[in-house]
Amino acid sequence: MSKFYVTTPIYYINDKPHIGHVYTTIAADVLARYHRLRGDEVFFLTGTDENSQKNVEAAAKHGYENIQEYLDMMAENWQQTFAELKMTNDDFIRTTQERHLAGVEKFWQMVSEKGDIYEGEYEGLYCTGCEGFKAESDLVDGLCPLHKKAPDVIKEKNYFFRLTAYREALLKHIDDNPDFIQPLSRRNEVRSYVENFMTDLSISRDVGAVQAGIPVPGDESQVIYVWFDALLNYMTAVGFGTDEELHQKWWPADVHLVGKDIIKFHCALWPAMLMSAGLPLPKKVFAHGFFTIDGEKMSKSLGNVIKPLEVAEQFGRDPLRFFLLKEITFGEDGDFSLQRLQERYQGDLGNDLGNLLHRTLSMTDKYLDGRVPVVEDGDQVKLEPAVWERYEAAMDKLEFGEALEVIWEILRWSNKYIDDQKPWALAKESPEKIPAVMFNLLERLRQVAWLLKPFMPEVSDKMLVQLGLTDSEAGKTYEQGKDWAAWPENATIAKGEPLFPRLEA
Repeated sequence: MSKFYVTTPIYYINDKPHIGHVYTTIAADVLARYHRLRGDEVFFLTGTDENSQKNVEAAAKHGYENIQEYLDMMAENWQQTFAELKMTNDDFIRTTQERHLAGVEKFWQMVSEKGDIYEGEYEGLYCTGCEGFKAESDLVDGLCPLHKKAPDVIKEKNYFFRLTAYREALLKHIDDNPDFIQPLSRRNEVRSYVENFMTDLSISRDVGAVQAGIPVPGDESQVIYVWFDALLNYMTAVGFGTDEELHQKWWPADVHLVGKDIIKFHCALWPAMLMSAGLPLPKKVFAHGFFTIDGEKMSKSLGNVIKPLEVAEQFGRDPLRFFLLKEITFGEDGDFSLQRLQERYQGDLGNDLGNLLHRTLSMTDKYLDGRVPVVEDGDQVKLEPAVWERYEAAMDKLEFGEALEVIWEILRWSNKYIDDQKPWALAKESPEKIPAVMFNLLERLRQVAWLLKPFMPEVSDKMLVQLGLTDSEAGKTYEQGKDWAAWPENATIAKGEPLFPRLEA
């Protein structure tokens, strides 16, 4: 059995989850479900980044004197949101947990013993919103391009990490492993940064300057820079510093999913840290883009922050999953629109899929008394194996939109097949042809239910119920699910409610 370890970034909990956070987590959930379906042993990690000055400021803003009470409340809110959205994460790491603190301390000592941590004085620019140090070249008109604020000018005695000592090793790794950073545009961006702009990094802050952070081992006057601790969550969640056997089993991660704004931390700092400690690097970092809301940047001031649970309540969890991964090409920027979601719900989902299932089951009821016919091999219009091959290739490359397009090609073919064959006319003129027509439709719908399992698990289950296949399909492997005409003897459909009910105004 192969193993597959997928992570999301850990999220700042200075606010509740919005649609952008859910986008990344849904993508990770789809990958996790897909690999479980393929028979892999999967570990899917998400969590919260809690050693952040942003969280301290948010706690004060909400009237919390005890920062830990605020962190506990917000972490529970995030976990509950993901649970209500049916995320299948195997763990939820919090960077205030003892297991994380133990791993961070061990890692600091490993890098320090390597000689890659030294004391120095930092004088420069720091953006609290990014939790990052800035060069003048990073700014636009003197402002952080993401947060539209001038960074603070700070001067402190800190500990530094010899990031530049790993410049050549990083460049070689990027060049030798073209899949390490995806998509290609992000790979080129990181390579240019490493080659031309990367400098040693201050990895601590004076305790008088911040109110959050893990103390530097052996120096209580300094706390560890949040990124130097946060990145370690990917290992501390799988036993680094606490359970070596668990760590050996799962590390390195197969894929880190991140937003494009934090790719330098994940593709330059993080691998250099691991090189310093003599530990394996993650196999792939995939950076997705940002999306606007109806063409506007998402912001509280504009009142356009999308709350995922409200959208899921209105449209359903699976339609939200489908829309995010079909509408927005994974790895590129895109736009989220409730109007477009409604159009896709009514068109792609309601008409192409829901209506196809309803028509097929209705005709099976009407012409075959609800029984799935046994049809001679020569009368079957089989799905080409290349269809599954395209689907699997797309999933392996994280091309979620392409994988869904493969499924929708089957649906469009099936709807056209009904229009071409006209079963209602065949019932009068050539009733002997009805069984083959219905079987070809029913079998395609069974296979679509399998293909949809990672993307729309609830819809997939409902389809199998209505096809009368709940028990027979439950015990099958992925490869058995792909087999053409794999129906139990005397199968009977169980037509139910529409998959996609009409939306209320």
